[in-house]
Amino acid sequence: MALSAKKLTWGLLTLALAAAGIAAWQLKQIQDIREFNQAVQEAKTPTTHKDSFEAKFAVAYWQAKNARYQEATHLFGQLLEQGNATQKSAVQFNTGNIFFLRGLIVNGSNITVRDETEYLLNQAKTAYEQSLRLDHSFWDARHNLDRVLSMLPATPTPGSGESDSPGLIMGNIPVGLP
Repeated sequence: MALSAKKLTWGLLTLALAAAGIAAWQLKQIQDIREFNQAVQEAKTPTTHKDSFEAKFAVAYWQAKNARYQEATHLFGQLLEQGNATQKSAVQFNTGNIFFLRGLIVNGSNITVRDETEYLLNQAKTAYEQSLRLDHSFWDARHNLDRVLSMLPATPTPGSGESDSPGLIMGNIPVGLP
């Protein structure tokens, strides 16, 4: 059962065409990825993979970068229903950063906003702890959790005077977003 030269030629030609088609498809995929990454770097909405976890994460990240914290927190909250543990950990980390930054902003504006600042820092603490439950090796989350814990009063006592508690010390800047 020897193959004829004609059959062998047709078989190899078919194989070459299939390989060329696969290579063209892969080149298109690479180009789409480059366009996606370029759009994310320029803070634009990606034209490809619009419904992907990464696209939604990028939009939420840029919203937070542009001080649209409520929208970013909402979108990050929606992303918690998707993705793997590492992605969910990143979502919690960025949510914690939003609360941390808001707490720093609120505290710096008026000395009478201690309760709101403490609430925001507690929210940041919770988000960082959840991030670490999902990915215990996330060092940026550990770092920021340490910063938040150092800023929160050791024993929060409702109604305590200024002399009873040193209050919130705002000196450390969080790592990462925003």
